[in-house]
Amino acid sequence: VQPSEFTKIALIFVGASTLDYLQTKKNLFGFILFTAACVGIFFLMSDFGTALIFFVTFLVIAFMRSGDFKTVILAIAAAVIGVLLILMIKPYIAERFQAWGHVWEYADGAGYQQVNVFICSASGGFFGLGLTRGFLQYVFASESDLVFGLISEEMGLITALLLSVVIGGLMIYARGVTTRSRSAFYSMAACTAAGLLVFQAALNIFGVTDILPLTGVTLPFISYGGTSMIACWGLLSFIKAADERTYSQKVRSSAR
Repeated sequence: VQPSEFTKIALIFVGASTLDYLQTKKNLFGFILFTAACVGIFFLMSDFGTALIFFVTFLVIAFMRSGDFKTVILAIAAAVIGVLLILMIKPYIAERFQAWGHVWEYADGAGYQQVNVFICSASGGFFGLGLTRGFLQYVFASESDLVFGLISEEMGLITALLLSVVIGGLMIYARGVTTRSRSAFYSMAACTAAGLLVFQAALNIFGVTDILPLTGVTLPFISYGGTSMIACWGLLSFIKAADERTYSQKVRSSAR
């Protein structure tokens, strides 16, 4: 069980409700403090992926409410200062990122997983080697953190790219939902939920391919893990429920 998965959902609903119904300085400060505490705790726990997801979730909610890029820039600047302060206090944290961009130099150590992802993905070609026929399944965390590489090897590059397109399409659908939602709360929460899922997927895919540091976050709807799966499907269900068309259909059905 990963409590952080359910805390993500709580952050979305707390943020959306706070900024929609309780627009006061006191409640706004409370939400900012709650977010900062979560981000700081996960960062100190070396759970950088979850900390970054929490922060980006906060940025999405703040931007949707204010519509002002200055607010986002100020928040990012504050976060950068906070990260620098933490690195000054705990310099060993920076060592976690030493293999980023240099995985081949650390093939026997920190870059072992990503090097195997590159080799196995290349061996899969466009159409893959077939289910359970790949080597990456024997590498640690292949069913969770490295699952995108496993898909590339066993099901091919085309399937992996289609998966990326489908996940990206979720954001396009959520954008349409925001214009059809029943209230500002549903609009903010649905768009933020979609943004969280898409950003988490991007962190996983870009981390595996060494575009970004490997953060250890799961690939939504795909990675092994009951808590993560429940949280992701729960958010997707809410996005669908926030659509006014879905709500109207339920009303018409109950009226019959």
